[in-house]
Amino acid sequence: MGLRRDQREHIDSVLRYAEGTRKPLAQVPNSPVIGRSWQRCIAEYGLDPTQPRPARIVTNQVLREHQDRADELLSVARAGVDQLYQQAAQLDYVLLLTDDRGIAVQYLGDKHRDSRLREAGLYLGSDWSEEYAGTCAVGTCLQENVSLSCHRTDHFDATHIGLTCTAAPIRDPQGNRLAVLNISALDSPIGPESQTFGQHLITLYARMIEDAYFLRRYRNSYILRCDSSREFVRVSGRYLIAMEEDGSILAANTPGRALLERAPHGSEPRRITDVLDCELRDLWDLPYRSEDQIRAFRTRPTDETVFATLIQPSRSLARHRAGQVIDAEEAIPALDWLAADDPAMRKTLAMAKRLRNEPINVLITGETGTGKERLARGLHESSHRRQGAFVAMNCAAIPESLIESELFGYQGGAFTGGRQKGRLGLVQQADGGTLFLDEIGDMPLHLQTRLLRVLAEQEIQPLGADHPVPVNLRVVAATHQDLRQLIAAGRFREDLYYRLNGATLWLPPLRKRTDQEYVIDCVYTALTKDRPDAPRLRGDAVSALLASPWPGNIRELINALAFALATARGDEIKASDLPEVEPATTPCGRTASPAVPSAGHPSRSANAVALEDALRRHHWNVSAVARDLGVSRPTVYRRMRRHGLVPPNWQSDDALV
Repeated sequence: MGLRRDQREHIDSVLRYAEGTRKPLAQVPNSPVIGRSWQRCIAEYGLDPTQPRPARIVTNQVLREHQDRADELLSVARAGVDQLYQQAAQLDYVLLLTDDRGIAVQYLGDKHRDSRLREAGLYLGSDWSEEYAGTCAVGTCLQENVSLSCHRTDHFDATHIGLTCTAAPIRDPQGNRLAVLNISALDSPIGPESQTFGQHLITLYARMIEDAYFLRRYRNSYILRCDSSREFVRVSGRYLIAMEEDGSILAANTPGRALLERAPHGSEPRRITDVLDCELRDLWDLPYRSEDQIRAFRTRPTDETVFATLIQPSRSLARHRAGQVIDAEEAIPALDWLAADDPAMRKTLAMAKRLRNEPINVLITGETGTGKERLARGLHESSHRRQGAFVAMNCAAIPESLIESELFGYQGGAFTGGRQKGRLGLVQQADGGTLFLDEIGDMPLHLQTRLLRVLAEQEIQPLGADHPVPVNLRVVAATHQDLRQLIAAGRFREDLYYRLNGATLWLPPLRKRTDQEYVIDCVYTALTKDRPDAPRLRGDAVSALLASPWPGNIRELINALAFALATARGDEIKASDLPEVEPATTPCGRTASPAVPSAGHPSRSANAVALEDALRRHHWNVSAVARDLGVSRPTVYRRMRRHGLVPPNWQSDDALV
């Protein structure tokens, strides 16, 4: 058979490229992958580009042997192959699924062009191994183990330079080559960029088939399915990891293996807890503890967030239903409702559950507005002290001259201006219960000394009293400040720090929580619990809320939703109804909201004080305040939000702060 001019030019280019010539070539490889394949064809396989080979179709007996070996894959891949072909056929492509030796064990094509397709080798039973056919999408994909397009003159064989072929590997759970998914066309546009979309499409379907094969192979094992997006975990979770009951990792799909390779681990077998920052019971508990059976976890060591669900083996369902496998963490509603599936919050709440009945003081840390008082209440309400009182005091909200009498109380006649019968201090009010000291870093030094004595001796002596009074006290303190820095600056007693810090619970900022939508829902439900006609939160409003950095955390979220409720018109809240985010900038360049101190704090501006005075004077009637100040109601709400002014009825027990 005589060769056309373009075929002769191609043969010359392949030979000179393989020889390493520096002379210009009529055709050059479109990628280093193709160039390496040309060199393999000559140097390793001994193929001669001047002697093109006809398509090789194996006999029916040999084909059946290859199909039998690939039977499990074929049964899994059938649906994906059919779907892909329905899309590819519209562009005159045929589809080949080959085994790991390059033999086409499944074929879908246009029957009206069978003879031409068979002649080109685009047919059932064709051999597209690189050793026989030279550089081609299937054979080179098997050798390089990557998705690729072999477009026209990329082919080694000159008789194939009219073809365009795009292939993607399908790997077994251990990462070994299993099969290749390929689409090919007899005629195609000249430019290789025409195959870009086809390559993305075939890679997607190859991954779907690979994952279906993985799920079938490990149907009798536990499989953790993960993704960076909660919405896609169930339908197309990127990571699949098969496990034993003890957490040992059996296998993973291709993205899952990449995740495992980033994780620190020691000797085999590796365990899932080397990959995810969690305990095993967190995983076995997945089908039972959350409504959508999905939770967020942090990866080791990259600290990325992934959402996971657990696929259980059918053989274990009866034991799970009987309660023989579940090692679920004890349900404590007063604490559990504070978070959904944020890993940091779940870790904090798990520690809170272990501490709730222990006779030690607790220090809660975190940015302002993260919900420290709510966590303290949860500790109290879930403990055996819940029959006693929960008494809260904000050390930054009371003038220094009044803190001592507020905290320790006084006898009648102890000082001028006091009540005749005296006053029971907060410490005594918390006897048998819990004393919550918020913003403990703002407590004056001389009162720190008295508090230390109370904690050490478990007794208190009110001002003017002759004898001390015993108290059964547990203190939960909270701060957004670094107490160690305050100690170094001489503003906080180190011995008091150690008395208070029997254990530390840290609350993450809202912007870093993976359960923000749950928090938004809880806050909005609390704000509207007495409003049966409350507008609904539209999707664009929720999206805007999720996109906000929330420098003021949950407190700022409450203000934003309250503003929207007060100003929105109609039966739904839209993104345009939300107040504009007005972040301040810290000295380090990070966004943060101004501190939200209460009355009497020295850092508050005169504007904030004047606004709060007006609000209190008008009993928090915003319309009346707006008329008094000569501004609109939205302006009042915006100023309230800016200064962190929240009406008392918004700070209910249902709030998250």
